Amino acid sequence: MNELTTRIDQQFAALRTRAEKGFIAYITAGDPDLEATYDHILALERAGVDVVELGIPFSDPLADGPVNQESAMRALAAGTTFVRICDLVRQVRKVSAIPLMCYCYMNLLYAPGFERSLRRAAQAGIDGMLILDLPAEEAGTYARALHDARLNLITLITPTTPDARMKRIMRHASGFVYVVSRTGVTGIQQTLANDAGALLQRARRYTDLPLALGFGIADPVQAAAAARHADAVVVGSALVKRWHAAGSSRTKQRRVAAWIREMVQAVKGV
Repeated sequence: MNELTTRIDQQFAALRTRAEKGFIAYITAGDPDLEATYDHILALERAGVDVVELGIPFSDPLADGPVNQESAMRALAAGTTFVRICDLVRQVRKVSAIPLMCYCYMNLLYAPGFERSLRRAAQAGIDGMLILDLPAEEAGTYARALHDARLNLITLITPTTPDARMKRIMRHASGFVYVVSRTGVTGIQQTLANDAGALLQRARRYTDLPLALGFGIADPVQAAAAARHADAVVVGSALVKRWHAAGSSRTKQRRVAAWIREMVQAVKGV
């Protein structure tokens, strides 16, 4: 396939030029509503976040822990759909060029027609897809469709991924590779997994793409520790939990924004 260059690719190229680590923030689109999501995306950009990962709410998640599951349920109850999220992204693109990717499950894209969904996403201004339940053995056709739509296919590897399978997964990846720091589902953890560094070293044998470490990173100390090993750090559940607790309070929202800046600075300071 021909070379693909998205906002995600450009962002990581710029980070490499500056010898700087990246910060990726996960939020659930539509929690508590899409108007708030618009504000959250712009707040993340102001805080120095490099890529925003938009969780597409789904009723039957496989990889999401309690915090993100509850967030998805709130978003679904608010009437959030993939189509409405694409409409939101169009509005964001009027004021921001921050890289945006979707964290989603295959059925949400497949049911309306996979290529149709990809066209809708790309036309709205989405840059990439992390499809949680797309197996490497079946990824070829879908990877080509994503490439043709000018979208990155972000792939996942975990501590239990054997080397042979890791190599196969990397074959379809673009943008960056999401390295899951530990087994299990998303959720806040007290410490960074001890074997995260070794997992990243294994992954580097099979790809030149940036490696982003996530799942469970909850405070600046963990974020800095992750950044010492990885090219980027992903923070999700801890952010989702804080924004939900802040509600509509401007004071509490400003505290969340300050915490995000602290997290970003911890990663950038490595």
